[in-house]
Amino acid sequence: MARAHHYRRRDNEAPELDMTTFMNLMVVLVPFLLITAVFSRITIVELDLPSAQSAAPTEPVFRVEVVVREDGLEIMDGAQVIAAIPKADDAYDLPALSDYLVAIKNEYPDKKDASVLLEPDIPYDNLIQVMDVVRGVEVDDGEQIARADLFPAISIGDAP
Repeated sequence: MARAHHYRRRDNEAPELDMTTFMNLMVVLVPFLLITAVFSRITIVELDLPSAQSAAPTEPVFRVEVVVREDGLEIMDGAQVIAAIPKADDAYDLPALSDYLVAIKNEYPDKKDASVLLEPDIPYDNLIQVMDVVRGVEVDDGEQIARADLFPAISIGDAP
């Protein structure tokens, strides 16, 4: 009996990849990701952190400290409370804070640094609003509104 040889034809070509399902996925996924992307503006706040040399002053120096508490704001001179500003309608009274800081700046015109001290669990938004008030004030000279610096070098920390 003769042996029958079955010859298989071998293809030397690489099999073709079916990209249809992958392309369908990309057609749906790319627009979805572009539509749901969050475009946010990032703002950088510059802070001056206290150095080791400023930690131990040799003589008592007047320091401006704004303490943000749950029930209101306090302005301290480093040792004692100068003014306490309670919340008005469950919000911090930032115009009153600005008025006190302008009075302090008039008394100490060369002073450029201040500290903002926070109690735990104070929202970040309140910190930024207080820092903006401490940093400067808007001055209306009749023709236009200008921004004047109060205490641009701000340090932050925990409230005592």
